[in-house]
Amino acid sequence: MAQSKKIKTVSLILMIFTTIYGFANTTVAFDQMGYASIIWYVLAAIFFFLPSGLMFAEYGSAFKEAKGGIYSWLAGSIGEEWAFIGTFIWLSSWIIWMMSTASKVWIPFSTFIFGSDQTQTWSFFGFNATETVGILAIFWIIVVTIFAVHGIDSISKMASVGGVFVMILTGVFVVLSLLALFLNGGHLAQPINGMSSFIHSPNPEFHSGSAVLSFVVYAIFAYAGSESMGGITDQLDKPEKTFPKGIIISTIVITFTYSISIFLWGITTNWVKVLGTKGTNLGNITYVLMNNLGVYIGQSFHLSTQTSLLLGTSLARLAGLSMFMAYLGSFFVLIYSPLKSFILGSNKSFWPARMTKLNKAGMPAFAMWMQATIVCVFIFFVAFGGSGAKQFYTILTDMGNISTSFPYIFLIGAFPFFKRRTDIERPFVFFKNRTITNIIVAIVLIVLIGGIGFSAVQPFLDHDYQTGFWTIGGPIIFGLIAWLFLIQAHHRQSNISR
Repeated sequence: MAQSKKIKTVSLILMIFTTIYGFANTTVAFDQMGYASIIWYVLAAIFFFLPSGLMFAEYGSAFKEAKGGIYSWLAGSIGEEWAFIGTFIWLSSWIIWMMSTASKVWIPFSTFIFGSDQTQTWSFFGFNATETVGILAIFWIIVVTIFAVHGIDSISKMASVGGVFVMILTGVFVVLSLLALFLNGGHLAQPINGMSSFIHSPNPEFHSGSAVLSFVVYAIFAYAGSESMGGITDQLDKPEKTFPKGIIISTIVITFTYSISIFLWGITTNWVKVLGTKGTNLGNITYVLMNNLGVYIGQSFHLSTQTSLLLGTSLARLAGLSMFMAYLGSFFVLIYSPLKSFILGSNKSFWPARMTKLNKAGMPAFAMWMQATIVCVFIFFVAFGGSGAKQFYTILTDMGNISTSFPYIFLIGAFPFFKRRTDIERPFVFFKNRTITNIIVAIVLIVLIGGIGFSAVQPFLDHDYQTGFWTIGGPIIFGLIAWLFLIQAHHRQSNISR
């Protein structure tokens, strides 16, 4: 009976796909690099997603009884203090995700209500549009935290509803794109001019070599989340065969889906005419492209201009509703889940006493309000830093990409130390040869550090110091906070021992 409940290969592939694949990643990729983004998504899959997923499976199977997630993996490999710093930086990726999402959530909300992104025209009490969105984002954080600290998480069920809408959205996009290709006799709105179209970006901001290499972080971000799969190896049917098969097939499926989706956007979207215009940014790119898809389909059927525009607005509203519900549901979980698991799973002596205290609802209320305060302060300084909407959402996207990618340096770098341990049981082992393992680790680290390095340096090369500061600020600031916590913990322990 127990055997029938084990996760088999097909179920594992579906779990990995739903965890990793992000519809909005395809629109960001097309906006930044056009068809040229495809090769980078393929390379990121080969040199990051596939090897890291197998490493995380080994971590998860060896530490399956631990409750601290990646903290337990790092603590068992490189020690608790480095684990604390690495996991704190991992926590920063979720905090920056909240900061970004709290700002971006108003775009799908506006699109669903008004049919297009109107946030760039919002102005309350004399504040400009970017500052207004920043204030709304702070309001969002405060309201969600008020609900979450009381344990009211039933609204998180909307996440699954939002996921269904996103799947429908993806299906509609694929069907309509192929229909447009058929109706226009195979003609592409974004023409292919030989291999150069798959190498050179139509975006003038990605013409330099360093800018192109900085796109690696965008590609890595598109495959982020595989560490969450490492904890299910004990639930697999024949994990030594099922997991490698599942991760390899998933890599092929997800990479193909990303690649074909990016290509499909070129059927209806001419980069210069649609994305090279004022008002398009990384916050609203998904809704702009869906609106354009509807208009293009209407024109292909020779419908009236008004009907074509209505079709475009309808698709934009569908995208707005889908993304808003997905954001809403996931936010109510992620505002406390990563923080709570880190606090409960890590060494409590590293934390100030108030941070580890749970309220009647089982929530670390003080820690959650500290988190909310940090997020609100970050939002305030970025929104009121004098940037326009385009730069504002570029900063948020770059911060999220780097803060998400940075913790993988710790996880991948710790893997050789994990492999040297001889005192732990290893139910699942894929990397058997130490030399080959070290070479693969070195390659993945080069990809990670290179991508992060170029992403961090590029804004400074463009003399965009505000974007550059915030891009690298998240991991550095949270790494320093973790280090200060450790110093205080040592002081407390030395005072107790006296």
